[in-house]
Amino acid sequence: MDDITVYDDRLAKQMTASDFVLAVVTATKPDFYKQAPVVMAARRRGFPCFVLHTGQHHDDLLGHGLAEYDIDDSVAVDLGIRGGLSQKTAELMTRIESVAGHLEEEYPDTIVLPLVHGDTLAAGIVPQAWMFATNQRTAHNEAGLRGMSPSFDNQPEPAAFIDDQWEGEWSLNRTEPFPEQYDTFVGSAASLYHFAPTQLNREHLVREGYPKEVDGVDRIPVVGNSVVDAIEMKAAANLDESVFDVYPILEARDDWIRVDIHRRANLLPDRFRAIIDCVVRLVEAGYNVNFVELTATQTALENYGLRDRLLGLADEHENFLFTGLWKKHAHVYEFLRSGQCFAELTDSGSMQEELNHIDETFCLTARYNTDRPETVFDARTNLLVPPASGEAMYEMVEHVYETDSVRNQLSDGKAIYGENVGDAIIDFLQDRQEEEPFEWAHERLGFEGGEQDFAYL
Repeated sequence: MDDITVYDDRLAKQMTASDFVLAVVTATKPDFYKQAPVVMAARRRGFPCFVLHTGQHHDDLLGHGLAEYDIDDSVAVDLGIRGGLSQKTAELMTRIESVAGHLEEEYPDTIVLPLVHGDTLAAGIVPQAWMFATNQRTAHNEAGLRGMSPSFDNQPEPAAFIDDQWEGEWSLNRTEPFPEQYDTFVGSAASLYHFAPTQLNREHLVREGYPKEVDGVDRIPVVGNSVVDAIEMKAAANLDESVFDVYPILEARDDWIRVDIHRRANLLPDRFRAIIDCVVRLVEAGYNVNFVELTATQTALENYGLRDRLLGLADEHENFLFTGLWKKHAHVYEFLRSGQCFAELTDSGSMQEELNHIDETFCLTARYNTDRPETVFDARTNLLVPPASGEAMYEMVEHVYETDSVRNQLSDGKAIYGENVGDAIIDFLQDRQEEEPFEWAHERLGFEGGEQDFAYL
């Protein structure tokens, strides 16, 4: 436990309040704002709950979301995880075991149910680490994300390709598990309750063999996506500084295209160069472009010798704003809802969900597949802009910008992720407190099994 920080007073307050306690797991920026609504709902209902933070995003910039969403004082355990994927994976396995042992020793009569989120590394590793350490399962918020692709029959021609996306056949495409698709897939295997954002996510899980219900109890409730709660929380935020105070040029010009690229698959040389070429073409054609440089993006720009090109572009063109990651998530929502932003060109899964709820900005996804395909063929608030070449990407963005029928459809698409999702999750768990978070095959099938303790193993 040397590298793990335990806030004993916070932990004890929750662990002694009930014999069933929820441990909301956070790791990275998306976790902060998508898990915060669950923590808030638990607070309102007096449902025992603490935050188990992996510590991956911990500095003032990346870790700011814990404070911004008012859940920093709910962190009872910080695992202090650092390093690359392999190191983080190994540390999560061993430190979760240490925490599980500590909880069993100090609070032997209390069941702890970890709740992971989405497709982060923690969603993949924490469930298996917890199950291996305790022989108990977890719960999964935003479960059932699975990559899908359209046919791509007419990809070079924008109008026909858009029709293919909105009207054509889609198929499963989980060929890029770096690491999001791996995380969401294996996280399901060690989870007992799967909180699905949409019916499609539920169908994926049922097809893979997860039971819809057991003994009349729903195991894959469709609750919506808690990102909608986060958006509404920040909509009411009283900002001491507007994003337009930070970046005045965003208010001076409009119809911005905000570019946010970070997924590993898009950092491949050909794809990344295509994306940067598209950005250059857009700027030189007079479009207003804000390029947001994340840590992975900066590394790729430097590795491929492209960063100086963008810095020079920013010096030469008033319509190009080159920024780092925006610290306050509320600033992102403020800008996207302001009417100043035309589109977000992104590879973020969360942004596809967020822009389904935010009408003022279109979502253009720079990927060949997406694990939020429902935002395309169901809601029609999103389009894929695959990074095949800079020219093809530019033509697709230009077509969307210039075609009223496409813009109208993107604006009028339906919201599909519900509301009050944090409350729905807590409501569900309040009714499950008497259930053991594990079952053997003979129990599922209705056979008697006697004592289940096998600690000697």
